[in-house]
Amino acid sequence: MTIRILPAVGDPDAARAIGGLLGQLPGVEPLQAVGDSARLLDTLAVLAAASVDELPEVVLVHERLGPLPALEVIREVALRFPATGVVLVTADQGPALYAAAMDAGARGLAGLPLVYDEVGARVQAAAHWATGVRRHLGSAGEGSGGGPGGTLLAVAGAKGGVGTTVTAVQLALAACAAGRSVVLVDLDLQSGDIASYLDVQFRRSIADLAGISDISPRVLQDAVFPHPTGLGLLLAPADGERGEEVGDLAARQIAAALRSRYELVIADCGTQMTAAGAAVVETADVALLVTTPDVVSVRAAKRMVRLWDRLQVRKAADTVTVLNRHTRHSEIQPALVERTTGTRTARTTVPAGYKELQPAVDSGRMQDLDARSGVRQALWALAGELGLITAPGAGAGPLRGAAAHAGRSLTGGARRRRAIGSGGGTGADQLSPVPMGRFRRRGGGDRGQVAVEFLGILPLILAVLVVVWQCVLVGYTYALAGNAADKGARAAAVGGDCAAAARADLPGAWRGGPECGGRGTGVVRAEVSLQVPALFPGLVNWPWTVTGSAGAAEEER
Repeated sequence: MTIRILPAVGDPDAARAIGGLLGQLPGVEPLQAVGDSARLLDTLAVLAAASVDELPEVVLVHERLGPLPALEVIREVALRFPATGVVLVTADQGPALYAAAMDAGARGLAGLPLVYDEVGARVQAAAHWATGVRRHLGSAGEGSGGGPGGTLLAVAGAKGGVGTTVTAVQLALAACAAGRSVVLVDLDLQSGDIASYLDVQFRRSIADLAGISDISPRVLQDAVFPHPTGLGLLLAPADGERGEEVGDLAARQIAAALRSRYELVIADCGTQMTAAGAAVVETADVALLVTTPDVVSVRAAKRMVRLWDRLQVRKAADTVTVLNRHTRHSEIQPALVERTTGTRTARTTVPAGYKELQPAVDSGRMQDLDARSGVRQALWALAGELGLITAPGAGAGPLRGAAAHAGRSLTGGARRRRAIGSGGGTGADQLSPVPMGRFRRRGGGDRGQVAVEFLGILPLILAVLVVVWQCVLVGYTYALAGNAADKGARAAAVGGDCAAAARADLPGAWRGGPECGGRGTGVVRAEVSLQVPALFPGLVNWPWTVTGSAGAAEEER
């Protein structure tokens, strides 16, 4: 068996020396060395995206790799790529460093300067261990970028009040209703509200897991609250100050432990970027950014995406933006949000539904939101678009392609230690929407809904037009009758034909019977009676008449 070794060495001279020594080992294929932790993880992610068999059996991590400490790099590789053995190359071989390296996930230490026999023994042992792991996992890609176990979905908000928690809760409920094992994590550590939305009284929180280096299934079971809906809940601490206990390293360990037990992990990261939230957003298979169609929120979303990019948490192209409280007549549409933020906007948009949400929110029974609610239907359709709900026969692996973590790196951890204050690090490229029989994509659903609404209101529109048109005909008949009587009276006043003058300007559909009289009294009077037509003049008349009368002073001839 050929052992592929990937050296990770920051110093070019040391890299050449190590590469030359590795080339002398029998059955060893040295790969091109990488010069920093970011390139190391990028390279492994690209290889893992293809297949677990493409990963090197052994990674050599030099103690001065940089920019992150070597132990943190080892821990990240062990968590994300467990089918690869890691050997630490260091000048310090004391028991303290050996124990720390083993705790981080290394499979051995090789001392500097390197010795042929020692390097060969360490490489053989690490390769043998990696081969056993791959035999156990099989070749299904369990060692891909997402790590062994379930999928991690991070939900963040552009700003407060955009509906981040409602989105996370409903996505979790949708996946749980589809029969998947789901845990919902509240990473809004100071002001998380998931417990209030689901009416939960709890004692344990995520802060209780922060100080545990080895999170066993029993410890995890004690911390996760089993909700009657079937969801597992890992809640934010009731005392907000305890949120500071959860750093980026703790967040990574907790996320890895949850992935090993649940098919789907949904983390509500809130709107404030903490070290723990950044770690989860970076390692997540999919990062969902929730915003609303207003200028302030879209600007906040753009700032958030830029922050993630500056800290090397996540690239904009690996982020999915969801537009909440969307209307078809809003000036800000998904295409504009996509161009502004540089992210990929979900096809499914969520309508505004304050009235339908209010009872469920006030009672803390978000799980009882009416199934006919537009908000719930849209969010469950979004779950289908993201692959959280799988149709029968669609296969298990939601969010295919999520292993492409090449855009994420541990370099962001170093920057976050300076920018956020506690350190650590934490998208998915293309989501595979799974066709769902019950869940329509919002784009096509809008057109169908408009057609149905129009057909429903069409009779009312026609009835209103008929009434308006008939009123116009009645008014026009009054005008014709008055005008005809006035002309007949003026003609009779000068000795003319009253009836002929009255009929002269009457349309054929309004022919009536003018009556003139009163000569010799000084005033000549004319009266014209016309029938009101029904809708179409000249066909049918209403059974009432409109009478117009006029008078004129008799003139001497």
